[in-house]
Amino acid sequence: MSLVRHHTGERMSRTVIHNNTVYLCGQVAEDRSQDITEQTRTMLAKVDALLAEAGSDRQHLLSATIYVKDMSLFAEMNKIWDAWVPAGHAPARACVEAAMASPELLVEISVIAAIPEA
Repeated sequence: MSLVRHHTGERMSRTVIHNNTVYLCGQVAEDRSQDITEQTRTMLAKVDALLAEAGSDRQHLLSATIYVKDMSLFAEMNKIWDAWVPAGHAPARACVEAAMASPELLVEISVIAAIPEA
């Protein structure tokens, strides 16, 4: 069994790798003052960076759970999501309205991805 944790803090690890599967903790935008479009864009850029660090990428997404502060923002978030996900590589996905840890946050995502065999 292979288990590796990256960016481990007191409460969580940002990335956990177990048997060629990457689990990312919830990712949010760096600049919480931005609108849903920019928060989604920068959040997904963080996902890209963490997946790359783990040896994976968005073409190997298995699952995504997206939390949106208000479902009235769903269509705007989906425009960025749809452009980000490579054609033919959409993961299993859930999207729910949720209260956020910080009132400025509009969107958060947690993903699971495979690490491709070398």
